[in-house]
Amino acid sequence: MQNFSYYNPTRILFGQGQIAAIAGQIPAGAKVLVTYGGGSIKKNGVYDQVKAALKDHPWLEFGGIEPNPRYETLMRAVALVKSEGVDFLLAVGGGSVADGTKFIAAAARFDGAEPWDILAKHAEVKSAVPLGVVLTLPATGSESNTFAVISRESTGDKLAFGSEHCYPQFAVLDPQTTFSLPPRQVANGIVDAFVHTMEQYMTYPAEAPLQDRLAESILKTLIEVGPQTLASPQDYAARASQVWSATLALNGLIACGVPQDWATHMIGHEITAEFGLDHAQTLAVVLPGLWRNRRVEKHAKLLQYAERIWGIHDGSEEERIEKAIVATEAFFESLGVHTHLGLYGVKDAALAPQKIAARLEAHGFTKLGEHGSVMPAVVREILASRL
Repeated sequence: MQNFSYYNPTRILFGQGQIAAIAGQIPAGAKVLVTYGGGSIKKNGVYDQVKAALKDHPWLEFGGIEPNPRYETLMRAVALVKSEGVDFLLAVGGGSVADGTKFIAAAARFDGAEPWDILAKHAEVKSAVPLGVVLTLPATGSESNTFAVISRESTGDKLAFGSEHCYPQFAVLDPQTTFSLPPRQVANGIVDAFVHTMEQYMTYPAEAPLQDRLAESILKTLIEVGPQTLASPQDYAARASQVWSATLALNGLIACGVPQDWATHMIGHEITAEFGLDHAQTLAVVLPGLWRNRRVEKHAKLLQYAERIWGIHDGSEEERIEKAIVATEAFFESLGVHTHLGLYGVKDAALAPQKIAARLEAHGFTKLGEHGSVMPAVVREILASRL
């Protein structure tokens, strides 16, 4: 197991009725900006709960943050934070709202001339406006980590950043707030959490048996409760397990002391930017292809995964690995998340291998994966197998 340090200051408020508790988490007298997406929170009762919780605070709101939060939109919120003297940000929504709010928090206190440099040039984030999250869509784990992915419409870029200053101070996880989600969003969230876990698990043995089993417990839980919560959206127990799994998949805990991959995510970001697919859809397309392409590097962990997650013991090692990959594809498909670009009706899908590899090269991402072996030629091979 490798050396590591672990720090996560986010306080989790989990369970029914916990939105009311945010009043005690925000400093008295702080002026709050509530951020949200398309307005579903005003239809499902979450907005009213937040409004009641903030009754003793001055607050205003900023809606319209997109599913892939756009820099142009977020900079309007940054201007509002500055002009109104906002002291605290409260993101109410899913991972995109949380991601966008992290960027607003960092950009509002950025001392450079161009806040996009935080993403494009990895400019240092020296401070950020404090923030909290009321989660309504379990998927990204953004409610309890430092990371955010932001798109820029004018350039077609989709880039990530992370800063310890952007940890949410608290996160409300009330499974009931997710009951009204459309099936597509629920399924995407399951796939997203599953692949987050895989990026920290499916690498190579690192003498970290506890970390492996923590990751495996998340995977097995998602396989079990994913179909349940899709079939019965108001099954509180199943949805609660999904919500908690998504948080644990990317709050830093299972990453401690182990190598990480993230090639699937980096490739997936470029597919979203180029073709507009949902983030989780891109992950479902790329992951099986990447495993088949890198099966020699990931051989030991693929065999472990086949045995521990899918109970596959019969056949040669290569046969067991292939069965595990096929089982993973079948799991994604059972959720309604397709695993080949052609199934999404992507225009000019045949050009994807060249286009996506070129985009990665343009951004300097030419040595991806735990070994730095996923180079542009490999990306082209992977995507050619997923058309």
